Amino acid sequence: MTGVKVTHFGHSCVLLETGSAALLIDPGAFSSGFEDLRDLDAVLVTHMHADHLDGPRLAELMAANPHAELVLDAASATEAAKSGLTGRTVRPGDGLELGGARVDVVGGAHAEIHPEVEVPPNLGYLVDGGAFYHPGDSFFVPDRPVDVLGLPTGAPWLKLGDAVEFFRAVAPRVAVPIHEQTLSRAGIDMSHHRFAGLAPEGAEVKVLAPRETTAV
Repeated sequence: MTGVKVTHFGHSCVLLETGSAALLIDPGAFSSGFEDLRDLDAVLVTHMHADHLDGPRLAELMAANPHAELVLDAASATEAAKSGLTGRTVRPGDGLELGGARVDVVGGAHAEIHPEVEVPPNLGYLVDGGAFYHPGDSFFVPDRPVDVLGLPTGAPWLKLGDAVEFFRAVAPRVAVPIHEQTLSRAGIDMSHHRFAGLAPEGAEVKVLAPRETTAV
């Protein structure tokens, strides 16, 4: 695995710079600042919910990055088409080469919100053999080591204890908390505190401020 640079644009949206590719994941309605990005190699969407896929702003982003490939699941592709977008539809088990980076598609199921609430498919993206893993709205544990994990922090489907157990099951070297905008500032800080205190042995929790970039 090789190191990556990670920039957090709030909630589930992260930019990964691998050294060979610039990949943006989940430009959604609760995120900001990603609209200014240029020279992207690909934009990847984990699922169709608006906090992961903001169709109008995504259309503007793709127009400003004409060489970038758009990668989505089938339900997200249908949603993106409402904004005039077409992309590459993928499913779990697929492997992609995007700007020199390897991306493996994993998972497939969105975490349950409530038995009576229908949820869409959800994809996880494993970059460069586990250099970074974005699970979307799921606690799917890949079958290979993960160096840096995008760790979901708050959501209608998320209990903090379950997020801690997911963190421990993946056991990355570094966890970058994401998906936090459904919580108050106090709730976000409390979750970060628990992640740090209950982290698997040897793991670091790296909290990024909005639009902050770090090499991990």
